[in-house]
Amino acid sequence: MYHIMIVEDDPLIAKAVGETLSSWGMEVHCVEDFQNVMAEFTSFAPQLVLLDISLPFYNGYHWCQAIRQVSKVPVIFLSSASDKMNIILAVNMGADDFIAKPFDLNILTAKVQALLRRTYDFGKETNLLEHRGAILDTSSGILNYQGQRVELTKNEWRILQVLMENKGKAVSRDTLMMRLWESDSFIDDNTLTVNVTRLRRKLEEAGLENFIRTKKGVGYLVE
Repeated sequence: MYHIMIVEDDPLIAKAVGETLSSWGMEVHCVEDFQNVMAEFTSFAPQLVLLDISLPFYNGYHWCQAIRQVSKVPVIFLSSASDKMNIILAVNMGADDFIAKPFDLNILTAKVQALLRRTYDFGKETNLLEHRGAILDTSSGILNYQGQRVELTKNEWRILQVLMENKGKAVSRDTLMMRLWESDSFIDDNTLTVNVTRLRRKLEEAGLENFIRTKKGVGYLVE
C-alpha cells in the first residue's frame, strides 16, 4: 500500500483527493499543522507528496526545498497559479509534476499511479529515520540536520541506520559487524571502532554532540 501525503489547506479539495486515492487502495494523510509539515512528513514517511503552492505560514516552494534536503520522494504540485513562471519554479525546486487547478480527479489519480510505478517498480522505497532532529534517508545514506547535509560512507550510514532503528537500546558490536558484512566490506573489531570514531566526529561537526553513546561491555546506542 502506497502512502500519500496531501499538503493542501482547502479542506474540500484535500478531502476529495484523499477519498479518491483511498478508494484506489492508497493510505492518505492530510497535513493539519502547516507550521510543521516536515514533522508530519517524517512521521508518516510518504511515498508521494501532493503539495499546494499557496499555504499558511510557508508556501509550497519552501516545503518542497525542505523535503528535497532529506528525500527523493516524488512531489506533485497542485495549484491554480499555473502560469509558466510558477511551473518552471516548481520544477527547479525539485517537483516531479505540476497539475493546474481545477483538475479532474481521474487524471490526478492516473498521474499519481504512473509516477508511483516509475519511482518504485524498479527501486527501493524511500525510508526515513529521525532522532533528535537528525533525519537519515536509508536509501541514499544522507543525513540531514538543521538544513545541513552530512555525507556518510557506506559503513558509517549502515552503523547509524542500525543504531537509529534501535534507538534507546544498546546494539552489540557483533550485531553491527554482522550488518556491515552485508556490504561486502571486511570488518573486524578494530575497523568497527575506526568507523564509529569517524562517524562521531562527523556528527559532532554538524552539531550533534553525544549522539552515539558507548555502553561499556555491550556496544553502542542513540537515545
